[in-house]
Amino acid sequence: MPSSPCIATVFACFNRRATALECIRRLQAQTRQPDMVVVGDNASTDGTPEALRALAWDRLTVVDTGDNLGNAGGVQVAMDHAFAHGADAVWVLDDDSWPRSGALGALLEDGFDAHTVRHSLQVDPTGGHYSWPLPVRSASGAWETIRHPDEWPGPACVESRASWTGALVPRAAWERAGPVLGELFIRGEDEEYPRRLAAAGFRFEAVRDSVLDHPSAKNLRRWKIGTKDFWFETGLEDWKFYYEVRNTVWLKFREGSRGQGWAIGFLHLLATLLHDGWSSSRWRTWRLALADARSGRLGRRSF
Repeated sequence: MPSSPCIATVFACFNRRATALECIRRLQAQTRQPDMVVVGDNASTDGTPEALRALAWDRLTVVDTGDNLGNAGGVQVAMDHAFAHGADAVWVLDDDSWPRSGALGALLEDGFDAHTVRHSLQVDPTGGHYSWPLPVRSASGAWETIRHPDEWPGPACVESRASWTGALVPRAAWERAGPVLGELFIRGEDEEYPRRLAAAGFRFEAVRDSVLDHPSAKNLRRWKIGTKDFWFETGLEDWKFYYEVRNTVWLKFREGSRGQGWAIGFLHLLATLLHDGWSSSRWRTWRLALADARSGRLGRRSF
């Protein structure tokens, strides 16, 4: 366990030059700067890689992925590059999850634990609430879902169920769980990779003082079904809806839960009919997503 670990920050970007540049500026302002920053650029055409390289920051490497691989593919390329170049841990961000100045320092305040995935908290900069509901272990030992910093259960670090954006992934976790599944393209890597980390024996800890400003989904809905929560986002474009359905259903199929997979697929259909209304393109997209999930066809789809 290194006393001064080499920390790499990684994120993917595609045609969001101003957003990516602001993320880099936030990283430069960290009280404990990352030792490396690796950006997986997904063949941007708006000058993003050129603008990033023009910053001339010696800690920054822009890796051209060669095509639009989505967030999953871009992060896989960046993460693999960081570990290949000596990182002891990788801090996973989105290009629009902008860390406050003490965010990385807070993750390392109690030392570096190579057997735990510590993670930042994502706060909506306009509403002040958590960008997504956060399941944490309360002082009583029970699990509870909190939605605002005022509900924090007490200690600076508490056990949580999982994390993706903001997760500090140790090398040992990456070596045991394997690389990010880039074939998911978008929507699904945030569930699939934490599951693999947990299955590999790594626990998650949320760190109260490590905060990312990250806008939340504006149309996030929840259905309570028995003891389970079904979350979905309304108003998605067809292509985003496709990846949401395909990847969530495919993940259940891969786990051997085919009944749950079909159930989730039909819940997505019902939710979009109730909240977004009927359209022939939506129906075709849903059918394509189910067919691809069933056959295991991943990767990027043309629309």
